[in-house]
Amino acid sequence: MLQNKKIVLGVCGSIAAYKAASLVRLLIKAGAEVQVVMTPDATGFITPLTLSTLSKKPVLVEYSNTETGEWNNHVELGLWADLLLIAPVSANTLAKMASGQSDNLLTAVYLSAKCPVYFAPAMDLDMWKHPATQQNIQQLQGYGNIMVPPGNGELASGLYGEGRMAEPEEIVSFLTDDIKKKLPLVNQKILVTAGPTHEAIDPVRFIGNHSSGKMGFAIADQFAFMGAEVVLVTGPTSQTSQQRGIKRIDVTSAADMLGACLQYYKGVKACVMSAAVADFTPVNVSAQKIKKQDNDLNIELKKTTDILKTLGEQKQKGQILVGFALETNDEEKNAIDKLQRKNLDFIVLNSLNDEGAGFKTDTNKITIIDHKLQKTTFELKDKDEVAKDICYKVAELIKA
Repeated sequence: MLQNKKIVLGVCGSIAAYKAASLVRLLIKAGAEVQVVMTPDATGFITPLTLSTLSKKPVLVEYSNTETGEWNNHVELGLWADLLLIAPVSANTLAKMASGQSDNLLTAVYLSAKCPVYFAPAMDLDMWKHPATQQNIQQLQGYGNIMVPPGNGELASGLYGEGRMAEPEEIVSFLTDDIKKKLPLVNQKILVTAGPTHEAIDPVRFIGNHSSGKMGFAIADQFAFMGAEVVLVTGPTSQTSQQRGIKRIDVTSAADMLGACLQYYKGVKACVMSAAVADFTPVNVSAQKIKKQDNDLNIELKKTTDILKTLGEQKQKGQILVGFALETNDEEKNAIDKLQRKNLDFIVLNSLNDEGAGFKTDTNKITIIDHKLQKTTFELKDKDEVAKDICYKVAELIKA
């Protein structure tokens, strides 16, 4: 959930500031990009050098660098962040946030932030229980900010009770759970296919196509980013998933892909068949390498099982099935025929006549045609952006 997230970590003047080192490490380990912003008082508890070393970014404390004169733009920081986490947040900074004061860089970033804001209080028991502190917390929550609840334990004063900052592991877990439950496809299971299939002629040769798998992997990554549980069935490819938690099933032939799809299809809400599955496979596969001969070599081919059509026939009520049509002529006519014959909810049409579309490119140009024959045509985009268009269309259908 935190992979590739841009996180501004605010650190305030509290004995719990020492935990910021572990927190930065855990956020980085989870795949986040972390920019630390400290209040001046926080530097008395943990050095900026420690946190800059762990985050691999200069720690920001003041509005400007006195040596270089460079301005630390609080507005840009607030817009850059996917989330702002202030941990620890002291009673003093809580009061400033609640009243809209911005007498340091961190509070200015807070007032500029357009992203979700999380805060993890850290203070002594009596400070925590004081009506002013509780009122400030209610005020912040009323603004939509999210509190990571403090824990019970021994405090710096020697008292025992509520007020100590949540442990770094607890904070990361809290962020992950909170982000996940807000994602549009949380708890949805989705099957994606990608890449080509290789149909063996002999132990060293095969019939295949030029599919790189880029489009299918981008779709799987986007579904995972949206919170779905993704099963990715892929033919031979050098592509790798950018999102964690995707269940990858590697196959070689069309028959292998059919078997894997049938294994998982009944348990998913949606299936996007973006693989370029071979239409034909050799009737006989030589057990030994076929030697070069003076005579021509004739290979008898047979049709492979139409995976998309098979899944369309088995589609259950409420399931969503999406296919692709890569065409060179009569594009829309052929795509609509495929859409209707194979019982699809929508089909993604792309044409090899469009420059920048098709196999082995980083871009694609698509038209989505749904079962009501309504068309949506998109401009040429990076395949990651194309994947978003496709996945959000699936999400709309699931929601509907």
